[in-house]
Amino acid sequence: MLVLITYDVNTETGEGKRRLRNVAKQCVNYGQRVQNSVFECVMDAAKSRQVKAKLLEIIDPEKDSLRFYYLGNNYKSKIEHYGAKKSFYVEDELIL
Repeated sequence: MLVLITYDVNTETGEGKRRLRNVAKQCVNYGQRVQNSVFECVMDAAKSRQVKAKLLEIIDPEKDSLRFYYLGNNYKSKIEHYGAKKSFYVEDELIL
């Protein structure tokens, strides 16, 4: 299924900047960055729970926010993209 992960981390302190870097590093491991704090991740329910648990350990719930949007398996018809930074479908084959 496609899971959209979004976050907003308070970076007014050095600790906040560290949290932001850690959240971004985790998200890069599981999906494609489509905007600064937005990632498209294709994963099953178990992996989604695992990623959520990791991210919840990193953020400060008093200062930061984390959102998960579960778009399911038929997500291709639910996404429209306009403008720069054309994305690719994360399930397509990549030619290296």
